[in-house]
Amino acid sequence: MDVNRSCKPQCHALGPTVSVLSSFERKTRSNDLMSKTVASSRTRHMVEVALVAVAVVFAFAPLRPASIEAWYSTSIYPHVERALTPLSNGVPFAILDLLLVGLAVAVIVILSRAARDAWRRRTWRRLLTTLAHFLAGAAAIYILFLLLWGFNYRRVPMPQRLEIDRTAPTSDQVVELGLMAVGQMNSLYAAAHEGTAPPEWQDATLRSAFADVQRVLAEAPPVEPGRLKHSLLGPYFRWTGVDGMVNPFGLEVIANPDLLPFERPFVAAHEWGHLAGYANEAEANFVGWLTCVRAAPRHQYSAWFYLYWQISGEVNGQERARLNAALAEGPRRDINAVIARLRRDEIPALQHASWQVYDKYLKANRVESGLRSYGEVVTLLLRARFDPGWTPVRRGARPSSSSAP
Repeated sequence: MDVNRSCKPQCHALGPTVSVLSSFERKTRSNDLMSKTVASSRTRHMVEVALVAVAVVFAFAPLRPASIEAWYSTSIYPHVERALTPLSNGVPFAILDLLLVGLAVAVIVILSRAARDAWRRRTWRRLLTTLAHFLAGAAAIYILFLLLWGFNYRRVPMPQRLEIDRTAPTSDQVVELGLMAVGQMNSLYAAAHEGTAPPEWQDATLRSAFADVQRVLAEAPPVEPGRLKHSLLGPYFRWTGVDGMVNPFGLEVIANPDLLPFERPFVAAHEWGHLAGYANEAEANFVGWLTCVRAAPRHQYSAWFYLYWQISGEVNGQERARLNAALAEGPRRDINAVIARLRRDEIPALQHASWQVYDKYLKANRVESGLRSYGEVVTLLLRARFDPGWTPVRRGARPSSSSAP
């Protein structure tokens, strides 16, 4: 019996041989996987460094406005807008809401996992790596912002594309323009409040006027007007007194849900000005005003109402009283209605903080006057030369009239 023990299967070492080969294969696969992981990590690191570097270059490089105007604002960008805005118009909700919610959820989940891992391993390495990934992500978002819309901040300024008087307007000229606005409001009030109007983006008269203004101001393909949408940001707009904005990642228009009917045409046309590539607030106001003033009476009223509102905030108390005294009862009621709308839900501290942030945003995008750029439309209207019908004269053209009708 003892002799036969050497013949037992386990004595032939067949089992251990299979085990060694299997272990070797697993180790080889593990090494290959580790090599691929390291290579992938290095590639990702290089891409992230490149994104940050490109973002820094784009942020600080002294790009020539004429170059931006030629290769981006009047060539690439209009085609981008004509592709994105019709798509966003077909979506009844704000695409911006999806982007913001998705971004917020992703940031919270990723940070939570990184913090949990850092706590479990008692090391900050994972958390710091995650923050580095966020920096690269922010750089990618900034680059996308510039490519989709943001480079328009660096195009040729409006005063350099139009025939402009060199002398600054006087306070008397500002008051005179304000009185003109009051006169137009008084005469247009009844017609502006008759019947119902179609949505601004489907209003043929307003669309035609916008297309005409685009042709007057630049040699570029016309852009598509945007649909005024409501958003999850609606309460924020109420609290801070914001009338509207353009989502640069979807080229859609977001509007304050509480806008009164006579406010909507100008707000829409102003945001369309942004869609047309005029990122500066004064220039968007200029485009919006020119659009409305050459459309139907209800649109004209909205334009003159805006101009009165802007001028009344810039003149002194005595001059403001003079403007107010010239108002008819109808426009006066509209002014009080807007004041009531703004005061109903405003949160002064949040409003102040919000506008301070936006002022810094504008200055970071090379709008040196920041929030003051909103009011510069008055100076632009008074200094620009116009042909009949409030048609601004571009540089290089021969004006037939040196003043507006």
